[in-house]
Amino acid sequence: MISKGFVLPDGRPNAGRAALRAVLGFAWRSRWSRGVMVAGLVGTAAWGQGSSAFSADAVKAAATDPMLLAMTQELDREKDLLLLPGMQKPYFIEYRLDDFSTYEALANYGALTREERSHQRVVRVTVRIGDYTLDSSSTRGDGVVQLAPEDNDPAALKYALWVTTDQAYKAALRAYAAKQAELKRFEKAPTENDFARALAEVHLEPVVKLELDEAQWKRRIEDASGVFLADPALKADAAHVQYSSANVRGVVVNHFLVNSEGTVLRQGYGGYSANVSVGGQADDGMQLSRDNGSTAVVASQLESAEAFHKRAVADVKSLEELRNAPVADAEDFHGPVLFSGDAATDVLNRLFVPNVEADRPEMGTTARTVGAYQSSFKAKVLPEFMQVTDDPRRKTYDGRELMGSYEVDDEGVPAQAVDVVVNGKLMNYLVSRTPVRDFPASNGHGREAPGQAARAQSSVMVFKSNAPVKDDALRAKLVAMAKEQGRDVYEVETLGGEMMPRLLYRVHPDGTRQLVRGAVFDELDNRSLRSDVVAAGDTLYVQMQLGAVPKTTLGPALLFDDIGVKRATEEQQKLPYYAPPGS
Repeated sequence: MISKGFVLPDGRPNAGRAALRAVLGFAWRSRWSRGVMVAGLVGTAAWGQGSSAFSADAVKAAATDPMLLAMTQELDREKDLLLLPGMQKPYFIEYRLDDFSTYEALANYGALTREERSHQRVVRVTVRIGDYTLDSSSTRGDGVVQLAPEDNDPAALKYALWVTTDQAYKAALRAYAAKQAELKRFEKAPTENDFARALAEVHLEPVVKLELDEAQWKRRIEDASGVFLADPALKADAAHVQYSSANVRGVVVNHFLVNSEGTVLRQGYGGYSANVSVGGQADDGMQLSRDNGSTAVVASQLESAEAFHKRAVADVKSLEELRNAPVADAEDFHGPVLFSGDAATDVLNRLFVPNVEADRPEMGTTARTVGAYQSSFKAKVLPEFMQVTDDPRRKTYDGRELMGSYEVDDEGVPAQAVDVVVNGKLMNYLVSRTPVRDFPASNGHGREAPGQAARAQSSVMVFKSNAPVKDDALRAKLVAMAKEQGRDVYEVETLGGEMMPRLLYRVHPDGTRQLVRGAVFDELDNRSLRSDVVAAGDTLYVQMQLGAVPKTTLGPALLFDDIGVKRATEEQQKLPYYAPPGS
């Protein structure tokens, strides 16, 4: 039942949770794969009965937005009323409202097959019992999520916050009691605080809107998905295409946040992607595909209609080349492999980036964080010539806007550039307001997916070499290694899922190369990044990820001197028994 002493946001007595659930619906679960108006630091507000948690500047800023105003008003009300008899009062409350809109259109074989739009709002309420040193939080994240009204109705939002705050408070009380009991099992108490202090931040950005020429892009994806049938130059290849699709997607997320420290935030981001996917089988039954596209912060920076059409044509031709390519050698290979900037950033995103995002380990462990680099602080993780910086404030590169940039993180901490690797050594982790050993404070990297708890995540990560090699010279170095060793070596242009090579070339000692298929890498791991990279290119490849938390990685081509390549052991599928339509 609702906590004793509670009254509804409009002052009426408690009407019961069941009635509210009928209005609010079921709990939402995340499915996730500017110009600043007001900004500035103010002192952390003290909690006092009847006093506001927010400074005059924060109140003034919130008053410009009906959702923020409702959130600040309800939080002030809750901090005075949220107390069960004989129980502890919260020391921290956070209200987060995530508003997200999506659009997606899909075409197959030259015809539009799906078009979807969605708009949803969720609130996440976090209540912490205890204090900054030891509180009710856990490594699994805290808070309660509830659907929120989709219109700007302050009264409806207050109801959603009210019922969710009650649930979060009770959950925090149970969690705090369970945590104290669990800590008695360990001889040594934790040395890190559970939550880092932060100054109040007031930062409002304009609301981001979804802006995409839907009619134009529907024509583009219809054209791209049917190009294998319509383009005379592809007539000979059309019979080998088993599927051909293209899609366009737009996502806009606006975050609204207030907390009992006095922080008021409104910020958002947009992202757009357009992709082509074609696939078929080689004569031996091996499944093959080409899947790629472009991603941008604004739709106008996606590929033009002409470039998107050319991409689709090139993918069909590339698929045919793969069909006719020989299978990788049965004998395992260990030796030099050159990864393009595209392939190298995939490797870095898989092996490096997640391991420098500091997540606190479970209670009772002595590790600093979790992952492959939990014990690598100030140790070598990359070659001595490599430098890595994560800079949320870096907004553009080569004239393009970058995903993952921001001024203030999702916990209300100003963004900071962090030198993660210096001369090959791991000197810093990316840290949120959940401290880890040797990192007692956030460095502005607390980021959240819609409806989920904030955690340490990368933003715009840049990998550079102190001794960059021009790309042509890098490939010449690979050929020289082939000549010196008297054997073929490998060059990979693109990777697929699980770091499997999509376009892999066998490079001969004379410099010529041959496309091969059906290979996998062996022992491509963090040790390889640390010990086997002998050179890096001078051109940075930009890889933007439109996921639940948008990110960008900029990285050069990498030359490894010892990577394993072997034939894949996947079972081949039978070919279709008869020709496709129109053959």
